[in-house]
Amino acid sequence: MKILVIEDDIKIANSLKKGLEMEMFAVDVCYDGECGLDMALTEDYNIIVLDLMLPKVSGLDICTKIRKNNISVPILMLTAMSEIDDKVSGFEMGADDYLTKPFAFDELVARIKALLRRPKNIAPQIFEVGSLKLDVQQKTISFNRKLLELSKKEFMLLEMLIKNKGKVLSKDKLIQNVWDFESDVMPNTVEVFIASLRSKLGKAGCNYIKTVRGFGYKLEPQ
Repeated sequence: MKILVIEDDIKIANSLKKGLEMEMFAVDVCYDGECGLDMALTEDYNIIVLDLMLPKVSGLDICTKIRKNNISVPILMLTAMSEIDDKVSGFEMGADDYLTKPFAFDELVARIKALLRRPKNIAPQIFEVGSLKLDVQQKTISFNRKLLELSKKEFMLLEMLIKNKGKVLSKDKLIQNVWDFESDVMPNTVEVFIASLRSKLGKAGCNYIKTVRGFGYKLEPQ
């Protein structure tokens, strides 16, 4: 079983790592939200132990981003007494359980094991819009069974459109989900990437991306 611990208090984080490894878990540790978010989105974990208050990216933002990416890993959130009101926000953003600091290590282990025993809600792995197919697990998008060669941002943009087929997504919504915390991204950046996507899809014979003038973009079969 593999656990990701995201905790900015180095002493607590290292103590959790040592203790959980003695419980026969494999443990990765991140000391800030930026590192934690990257690890959570790119690696596979059985559970994530997530501190609420983190530098760079907050625990709530990490939780939100994980769920927006259809990652169903259990999340155990750690909060201080002064943050107890935020636990409701944590549950709303997709956290599965929480512990208030200071806590007994045995209780943490018990909560982790309880979460691991819960039935898993398996997120869809295959999305299809007409002849366009997204394989979430393999990180591939194909049209008429031919794989498309896309950059990471192009893939993420098209993934958003596929998962929200028929819905109009604004430029701001796309920036929020694809570029996330890169604050220097401008709306015309989205236009550039959409144009690139249209070109690549067009060469494959796919013209599914539609512009809804003044509102954004949507994906519809011809």
